[in-house]
Amino acid sequence: MSDDTSHDNDENSHDLARHHEKMAKKKAARAKIMAGKTIERGLLIVHTGKGKGKSTAAFGMVFRCIGHGFKSGVIQFIKGAWDTGERTVLEKFPDLVTIKAVGEGFTWETQDRARDIAHAREGWEEAKKLIADPTYKMVMLDELNIVLRYDYLPMDEVLEVLKARPMDKHIVITGRNARDELIEIADLVTEMEQVKHPFRSGVKAQAGVEF
Repeated sequence: MSDDTSHDNDENSHDLARHHEKMAKKKAARAKIMAGKTIERGLLIVHTGKGKGKSTAAFGMVFRCIGHGFKSGVIQFIKGAWDTGERTVLEKFPDLVTIKAVGEGFTWETQDRARDIAHAREGWEEAKKLIADPTYKMVMLDELNIVLRYDYLPMDEVLEVLKARPMDKHIVITGRNARDELIEIADLVTEMEQVKHPFRSGVKAQAGVEF
C-alpha cells in the first residue's frame, strides 16, 4: 500500500469518527429536548398565506388520520361547485371520513353576498356538529379564512366554538389572510409563501395539481 493510500485511509477514518461524534451529540441533544415534550392534546392549526398548498397540506393530515384509523370530518367552504380529487378519494372511506362541500365559488363568481352568507352558515352549522362529536379526532375547515375575511360568519361566534372544542380534538383551518384573532389562539400557524407560480405564465388550474 502506498503512503498516499495510507494517508487517505487515515483521513477517511478521522472524518468518519468526527461524523459519528457529531451525530451522537445531536442525538443526545434531541433526546433531551424530546424528553420534555410530554403533553398530548388537540391542536388548532392554521394554514394561510398567498402560496399554494394550504388545503393540500391539510388534506394530508386527514389522510394520516385515516391511516391510523381515526375518524375525520371535512367542511369545504366556497368550493361546493368544484369537483375536487380529495373529495372523490375521501368519499371512499365513509366509515372514517365525513366530507361536505358548501358554496358556489368565490364571491366574485357568485356576486350574491346573501347567498354566500347562507352557504357559509350552512357549512358552519355542520362544522359545529363535527367539532362537538367526540367520535371525530380531526375536523378540517377548508377556506374558513376566506369566509371570515368577508365577514360571512361572526368572528366572535367562531372563536367561541374553537376555544370550547374538546381537549383532544384537532382542528385544521385553511385559506388566505387568516384573521389576527384566529392566529392568536392557534397552536400552530404555517404561512405558505409564493415564490413562483405557473398561473403567471398563462397555465390554468389543472386536475391533480390544483383540484
